[in-house]
Amino acid sequence: MSAIDNTLTKLVQDGKTPSVHYTFFNQDSILHTFKTGFADVQHQQEVSDDTLYHAYSATKTFTALAILQLAEQQKIDLDQAASTYLPDFPYPKEITVRQLLTHSAGIVNPIPLSWIHLDTEHSTFDGNNFFRQIILKHATIKSKPNEKFAYTNLGYILLGLMIEKVSGLTYEDYVRENILRRLNLKSEEVDFTVADSTRRAKGYHRKNSFSYFLLGLFMDKQKYMDKAEGIWKPFKPFYVNGAAYGGLIGTPNAFVQYVQALLKPDSVLISNEYKKMLFAENHLNKHQPSGMALSWFCDHLNGTKYCAHAGGGGGYYCEIRIYPEKGLGSVVMFNRTGMTNEKYLDKLDQYFIS
Repeated sequence: MSAIDNTLTKLVQDGKTPSVHYTFFNQDSILHTFKTGFADVQHQQEVSDDTLYHAYSATKTFTALAILQLAEQQKIDLDQAASTYLPDFPYPKEITVRQLLTHSAGIVNPIPLSWIHLDTEHSTFDGNNFFRQIILKHATIKSKPNEKFAYTNLGYILLGLMIEKVSGLTYEDYVRENILRRLNLKSEEVDFTVADSTRRAKGYHRKNSFSYFLLGLFMDKQKYMDKAEGIWKPFKPFYVNGAAYGGLIGTPNAFVQYVQALLKPDSVLISNEYKKMLFAENHLNKHQPSGMALSWFCDHLNGTKYCAHAGGGGGYYCEIRIYPEKGLGSVVMFNRTGMTNEKYLDKLDQYFIS
């Protein structure tokens, strides 16, 4: 649709992002797709269907799906104490697995912008030791379990550890074997590491911006960023410290295939019964809806319910979305910094959802 394409083209022309890739689809077909801009500004490398973007927190939906798969196998009970599966769990023993999934455990959320390491450090980086220190530092809760919604990356680090304890696999290998492989997605399409660095979109931050100044308060820009490319300051290639809360890197189409599999009534990923649980909105202690299902945010566009998750941080921003009642979904990816859930898909999907 020309209105969508014009909107996205203008974003690039106005210097709001170096590139963008958007797709709207049903369970079987692509209904609309559009991409424009540069994966590499300096070398004028245009974005393509093979371009890899960091998905950041959209990875949490894979973590939740993995927990549901293990629950379906009766290896995890969502309403059991998380400490049942994590003997060293440092938080109150009444916190359940479900409360970790729905961000209602009351665990704090330190700003994670500095939770990255250069790809040259990846072979020696010890994520478990890194987060052991972080969790010990933030071992108290700020609200009672299921008292209110409070988004936390640490809760999903704990869920990743739970997947490892219960399955006997590393978190990354569990996701590869039980989600990506079932979708016939190859490692060059989506994974936790990048074999071909030329296909990864450079992550950028607008140089002359207040947020660029703030970035220096949370990370070592000299270490993690490269020389300016026009109006953009690029990040050096890096990985997120915790795979379970934000480590996936992939093509937009890989995430399209993932959402399409969740749209299908007989999904290869999970049974209908457990998929219904995945998208059921959590209600808090006083029975008010929390706006959060099992990792998926719940909201409405033009009166139509959707479940979604954004992923944002230094250099990249994305959103994935599913409209369960209509059998539709969408994915958008940018290679510029995103700090909050922008609900950018509202602007694009409105042309399809009425």
